[in-house]
Amino acid sequence: MRLMEERILSEGRVLPGYILKVGSFFNQQIDIELLRAAGEEIAALYGDCGVNKILTIEASGIALATASGLSMGVPVVFAKKHKSSNVGDDVISARIHSYTHGGDYDAVVSGEYLRRGDRVLIVDDFLAKGCALRGLIELAEKAGAEVVGAAIGIEKGFQGGGDDLRSRGVRIESLAVIDEMDGDKITFRKSV
Repeated sequence: MRLMEERILSEGRVLPGYILKVGSFFNQQIDIELLRAAGEEIAALYGDCGVNKILTIEASGIALATASGLSMGVPVVFAKKHKSSNVGDDVISARIHSYTHGGDYDAVVSGEYLRRGDRVLIVDDFLAKGCALRGLIELAEKAGAEVVGAAIGIEKGFQGGGDDLRSRGVRIESLAVIDEMDGDKITFRKSV
């Protein structure tokens, strides 16, 4: 998605540890027009897959997932990073390692919102090493749902998570794939 690449080049900042800061337009302050266009693009990519649920993880993935859900006309379910008292006892969980935060957590979803027979599209803001995406796939599979694919806002292709999951048969469509981040230089993967 050319619009996403342009915004990354104009406003994104590369921080130490291969962190890409896009808070000014994508995951803290959100450009609504960019979000709308991203949701429509994801709906166009997966519109013929029979998706009836979108699954994401709190917190930064919720905006993109919601825009996608609006464009596709399907509900959005988000996994919480910790079980809270309002989740209930019927939970599905998966252990996930956070590259950004450097720790592990148990992502949980109420079994009443993710069920056998659901056709799930996973949507998240970033994909780096693939830990969150693997965890969300595990949650869906534990519920008996079918994962039709994943839609990602920004993929850090040089960290390999997306390529590894694709090699295992997971359909992943990313709006922008970064192949290199060196200082302030960002290089995007060319579409084939």
